[in-house]
Amino acid sequence: MIFESCKAEELCFVIFLFLFPQPTKNSSRKNLLHNKKLTRHFSSMRPLTKEELEVFFSKLSKYLGSNIQRLIKRDDEPHCFRLHNDRVYYVSEVLMRQATSIGREELLLIGTCFGKFTKSKKFRLHITCLDYLAQHAKYKVWVKPNAEMSFLYGNHVPRAGLARITEDTPQYAGVVVYNMANVPLGFGLASHATEMCRSLEPTAHVVLRQADVGEYLRDEDTLA
Repeated sequence: MIFESCKAEELCFVIFLFLFPQPTKNSSRKNLLHNKKLTRHFSSMRPLTKEELEVFFSKLSKYLGSNIQRLIKRDDEPHCFRLHNDRVYYVSEVLMRQATSIGREELLLIGTCFGKFTKSKKFRLHITCLDYLAQHAKYKVWVKPNAEMSFLYGNHVPRAGLARITEDTPQYAGVVVYNMANVPLGFGLASHATEMCRSLEPTAHVVLRQADVGEYLRDEDTLA
């Protein structure tokens, strides 16, 4: 073998040079650029800025109101929101610290994706946050069985498909949509206040759909 005539100390030195080649004048600059690239990867997952938090919480408060604090102040383990590739993730602090050692290109997602910032800096909630919205939603809507499938195909909820709605729901409030078995199907905006829904035409919309679980099939290639 190539190392048969080497002493133990020499062999260790040769292996060290093979695994860790010494930088040359040309390679020093490459290593510096590589280190800067790694730094950008490791720092790509970051806390939201003040402006981003205002936009994000403004959208989230439509559905949760003051219940937002229940997502932050948890009894089991601390959680936080982090931004990665324009998407906001809800993740435990333990998992978040572990993920800092993963590069940006290797880190696909972490925790639960709540939504994404658009190029115009607006925020759009994704269906992937439905479980948390359903747990802490302030206003709820239940749809009849004959309207359930239509909603899952991406349609709004008409008055004829409305079974129940939370009392005192204001117009344009965020609502979570359930079937009659209390299974969350998606979420949207109440197009009318509760008292107005009773006098609407059967074809009038009562919920303007924003997201539904049917997206897991329709948009499975792009859904985060």
